[in-house]
Amino acid sequence: MNLKNKLTTSLLATIFAVGFAGSASAGGMLRAPVPDWTGGAVTCEVIHYVLENEMGYKVKRITMPSGPGVAEGERAGDIDFHCESWPSYSTTNDIYIKEWGGDGSIVKLGDAGPIGTSSYWIPSYLIEKNGGPIKNEPKLADLNDHVDLFKGMDTGAMGRLLGCPTPAWECRDQDRLDMNGINFKAIELGSETAHWAEAQAAYKRKEPFVLYAWTPHWIFAVLDLVSVELPAFGSVEWPASGWDVDITYNAGRPGMLTEHPEASQMIMNASITNVQQAGMIKAIDIDGRDIQEVVAEWMEANRDVWSSWVPD
Repeated sequence: MNLKNKLTTSLLATIFAVGFAGSASAGGMLRAPVPDWTGGAVTCEVIHYVLENEMGYKVKRITMPSGPGVAEGERAGDIDFHCESWPSYSTTNDIYIKEWGGDGSIVKLGDAGPIGTSSYWIPSYLIEKNGGPIKNEPKLADLNDHVDLFKGMDTGAMGRLLGCPTPAWECRDQDRLDMNGINFKAIELGSETAHWAEAQAAYKRKEPFVLYAWTPHWIFAVLDLVSVELPAFGSVEWPASGWDVDITYNAGRPGMLTEHPEASQMIMNASITNVQQAGMIKAIDIDGRDIQEVVAEWMEANRDVWSSWVPD
């Protein structure tokens, strides 16, 4: 999920200068990673806005891959909190977070609001009702009937799946393909930007492709895509199955609760919907606007939505 970073060089310099110099704000300094997909970054920037503009904090935004490194940073005390975790993509929940049976070395700070789904998708022009070769409600196993259609220069005799952009998301696409006997190779392009750019280019040329995608996302407003049915979550061993529906959440180090109780409570209270997030994602990824500008504009126009998040 890799954010198209719209922060200017001067703004980044200001943020990190404040971070290293220490905070003169009433609330203090909090350190949080910027999620590496646009939706997660929007969720976090909404929280940052309230902390900085309503509660007297400064937030040091840290650029790093999402995934296990974030959890280790919180356990080490180098990161205070992070935003919009997707349970299906975490291999540490059941180790560190009590709600999943962990030891409590990371604490859940409420649900984030967005509800996510993940699957593989093909363009609608490939299905039978539109004159294509693939049946209208395709299943993962059906891909083996069309290996030649999906071959790529980088996959040899195998079909090509445009998988999760980065290994840190832990999608385990190749394991899923192998466990289901699907003669495809999963390709990771390294960033969300490259992932969607390739899909859009192939779609424009009416070429065949199958790719990993998730909702909420602007791509479904741009491309007409059809989901490939995966084995239902829980019906077989993960990752042979597809993903569960993801009730996203925020989390942080346990010290947040005692050292910054009001900030922790605000993060627990904060929640935005898929629709609210999607509008901001479009403004950033499609319209090319700056993320902080977009979020600030939305916050100013929706004070009634978030003002109750701030503890009295």
